[in-house]
Amino acid sequence: MSSWTPTKYKTTNWSAYNEELRRRGSLTIWFDPDMVWKPRPTGKRGRQPSFSDAAIQTCLTMKVLFGMPLRQTTGFMQSLLRLVGMDWAVPDFSTLCRRQKTLNVSIPYRGGTGPLNLLIDSTGIKAEGEGEWNARKHGGPKRRIWRKIHIAIDEETLEVRAVEVTGRKIGVAPVLPDLLDQIPADEEIGSVTADGAYDTRKCHEAIAARDAAAVIPPRKNAKAWKPTSSGAVARNEALRASKYLGRAIWRRWSGYHRRSRVEAKMNCIKLLGQSLMARDFDRQVAELQVRIAVLNGYTTLGLPVTEPVG
Repeated sequence: MSSWTPTKYKTTNWSAYNEELRRRGSLTIWFDPDMVWKPRPTGKRGRQPSFSDAAIQTCLTMKVLFGMPLRQTTGFMQSLLRLVGMDWAVPDFSTLCRRQKTLNVSIPYRGGTGPLNLLIDSTGIKAEGEGEWNARKHGGPKRRIWRKIHIAIDEETLEVRAVEVTGRKIGVAPVLPDLLDQIPADEEIGSVTADGAYDTRKCHEAIAARDAAAVIPPRKNAKAWKPTSSGAVARNEALRASKYLGRAIWRRWSGYHRRSRVEAKMNCIKLLGQSLMARDFDRQVAELQVRIAVLNGYTTLGLPVTEPVG
């Protein structure tokens, strides 16, 4: 069978999208005077917190954007607040480091229209360690330190709706139910698209429990499962369609190639840094969540509108 002819696309809102790309590089930073910078008293005994989670996340956002250490981040925030004429106190580097471990990061998103179509993928990102030079010089462990980041994005808005961070020894399939649990139960999920590594019973059962369609290519040596559940029945139908149409045609017919959008989003995450600066796991999770919040903010500014031509 001859290969498919690649489809060409044309951007229809280029002038508006060009302006949105320029805005992504703007250094204009707005501080809302009504922002809760200092939290209200908790009513508990002991010392009260001096800074809200929003204040800590704002400082860490500047750290991620400009790739600065914590001490330089505090000086940067002090200069920004001085320029806008605000007398807010700035947390010192030790406060930022301590609060980052337990920070509840707020990840904004707009949401689309209609059912939510999720695109799921995972990748590895290097964490800071002693480095390969130390291993070669002093005979230390040669294994690199990696963290796995698993994300689910909205196909319509390209915003990240769910994120999980695990160690390198954790597989990708066991994490999919946790990603789906981050989507509110009252929000309808139309489909879940992922690669063949997610072709497991638990993944199909988790997707079927949300009344969603699974767009997951069966493995090459896949066998039919016993139809004991709705997830197994849906997977067997996909297997029969894949064998009848052929794997290449089935991918085009099912829309599996939409998954390339989540791979592009993974590249955007790494553009903010090829490695993590935080040393312990909890702070690394917060650092990645702040990156996701920054990328969702970029996405909110605008996206290209394309249509096939030719």
